[in-house]
Amino acid sequence: MTSTRRLQEKTVHHRLVPTIATLAAVLLAGTACGSDDSPSKGASSAGDAKRAAAPAPADPAAVGADETGAVPVLMYHQVIPSPKGVYDRTPEDFRAELERLAREGYVPITAADYATGHIDIPAGAHPVVLTFDDSSKSQFGIGPDGNAAPNTAVGILLDVARTHPAFRPVATMFVNADPFGDPGGRKTLPWLRDHGFEVGNHTRDHANLRSAGPDVAARQIAEQQAMILAALPGATVATLALPFGAEPRPATLAAKGTSGTVTYEHRGVFLVGSNPAPSPFAPTFDPGAVPRIRSAPATGEDAQFGSTTWLDKLADGRVRRYTSDGDPTMIAYPRSGTAPAAAYTSRSRAY
Repeated sequence: MTSTRRLQEKTVHHRLVPTIATLAAVLLAGTACGSDDSPSKGASSAGDAKRAAAPAPADPAAVGADETGAVPVLMYHQVIPSPKGVYDRTPEDFRAELERLAREGYVPITAADYATGHIDIPAGAHPVVLTFDDSSKSQFGIGPDGNAAPNTAVGILLDVARTHPAFRPVATMFVNADPFGDPGGRKTLPWLRDHGFEVGNHTRDHANLRSAGPDVAARQIAEQQAMILAALPGATVATLALPFGAEPRPATLAAKGTSGTVTYEHRGVFLVGSNPAPSPFAPTFDPGAVPRIRSAPATGEDAQFGSTTWLDKLADGRVRRYTSDGDPTMIAYPRSGTAPAAAYTSRSRAY
């Protein structure tokens, strides 16, 4: 990302409060949908025995479940040996942060899973969302053996996951045109999809949507969606990261719009941000303005807004963090904590 982009991004990254509350109702309606898990008439007795032997849900109190706690949505840009600014991390620092997350019981989920409240992780674990902006070559590339290049961010993530099997190797890649130096993303995007990664929209040209005007903003989003779908036919582009954290005018245009023959609709819109995101079940959750945390060391420019500072606060309890009860159909929380939004009352259990 150029120095101009960094300067522009810095002007908006201290925003702490989401702003598009009107989109919350759309999300809540979408997450109410379920699926029919009833066995077919031809189900085998072995299958019935397997269901009967399923472990009982964990005691929420025993695991300290708090599913209205905060979720760190971490933001990465380049992962390079010689950082050029505060948005870059070295491969060593990136690996160390992933190792810390694994040790502290975090399990990665995609941005779409977070935004839709689909958090299916083990009891006692904490969700974390790993997001990558700008689709640079330092983030991902395919080696001669068909695997992720080991010195890229994706390669490092996969390596850490091999050492820590509970640390799910998934992330969301917010891409621009010709991602990772791959024309049209024709090789890289299918690889990412096939390996469990989410591909999200970051506009065609990394455009500042605030100054672009509504027609240009919609076109930038729509044309990038069309590029992604050309590489991934039939895929759903469910999330958008705003370049520079700049919302279009009107802000709702980031979530839904049409340009030419292309219509887009995002379940989550992600800011640059500077603080942990609320649980998708919390009353304050706004899917149209999800804050993110810049990956950063404990000292240096704006370190108080960086990942090391916030992970410390989440670890020592200064900030309540999301802890799973292991049952994705229920929302457990301590009575001393925050009750879920009213739409989730029937799925809630306080202890």
